[in-house]
Amino acid sequence: MARGPRLGVDVGSVRVGLAISDPDGILATPLETVHRKPGTDGDLPSPDMLRIAQLVRELGVVQLVVGLPITLAGTEGAAAALSRQYASNLATLVDPIPVALTDERMSTVAATRRLSERGVRGRRQRAVVDQAAAVEILQGWLDARRRMT
Repeated sequence: MARGPRLGVDVGSVRVGLAISDPDGILATPLETVHRKPGTDGDLPSPDMLRIAQLVRELGVVQLVVGLPITLAGTEGAAAALSRQYASNLATLVDPIPVALTDERMSTVAATRRLSERGVRGRRQRAVVDQAAAVEILQGWLDARRRMT
């Protein structure tokens, strides 16, 4: 893997959670939640995508990892199609930085559980659950890459 931080992206209809890795690609940490403007799904570039592109430049990100919501049955539904489109639009905006899609099954459930275990609930949890889901997505991808080498 090339040295440099990776950016994990959890795409939601209202918010986009972001996580960043260390330059060696070992540990993912929460970064930011970007609010999506309603009705901007087809627009390129949308304000949330512009913010992500700005972070990519500022932080020297070498790859983006976007969560792909696969159903428990292993199929792709409407949410996966939206994530694929978002990733495609983002790839155009941050070119030549590569954008990878990765299975994010249960990332939000796992993130919510971990936050609850740490005593983060209610409004505080809603504020950071998207970042925590992005951490789950990115950490899973990083761990899988390390196991392959």
